[in-house]
Amino acid sequence: MTHRETVAFVGDSLTENGDWAAWLPDEQVVNLGVGGDTVAGLTERLHDVVAANPDSVVLMIGTNDFTARRSVEQVVRGIENLMVAMRRELPGTRLLLQSIAPRGAEFAPRLKDANRHLRQFSSTVRAQWLDLWPALVDESGDALRPEFAADHVHLTDAGYQAWLGELQPALERLRDEPPMSRPISVLDVAYDIE
Repeated sequence: MTHRETVAFVGDSLTENGDWAAWLPDEQVVNLGVGGDTVAGLTERLHDVVAANPDSVVLMIGTNDFTARRSVEQVVRGIENLMVAMRRELPGTRLLLQSIAPRGAEFAPRLKDANRHLRQFSSTVRAQWLDLWPALVDESGDALRPEFAADHVHLTDAGYQAWLGELQPALERLRDEPPMSRPISVLDVAYDIE
């Protein structure tokens, strides 16, 4: 019998509503998505992620922060701090940071800016990056494709299948990465966010 790796899906309602166990039957899936969650909320429940002791973490968080009118800097710094904490608490776990998904076009400039910073940061904590925008965005390049969400945010089955089409090869690449055996050192730098 082969060892099934534990994959923790961590995030908000987009993660919570995914049927990851059915879609990824070869994995031992733990769904830690919570509807309406923000970066701060996820940070408060990081102990749940640590308690799952996953081989891999698949993370997407941040869209609800933009609804709550947090700045790009606040969201990015919050996710960066969360990723540093995950790496510190789960040193042997593989991390996959996914882009914050597209939604209504009015959010596009801030989402794109945040995703650019997160992509650049991901390697700092030895996380792989998965950009979901090419698979989910409409022809304008700014909004979620209408057939993927009735409300410009929550995904339909077609939206989840598009996500899954990107996620499955990313998980294969992630699995090829050796787990880390010790925590990395990351400077804890205070940021002046005004």
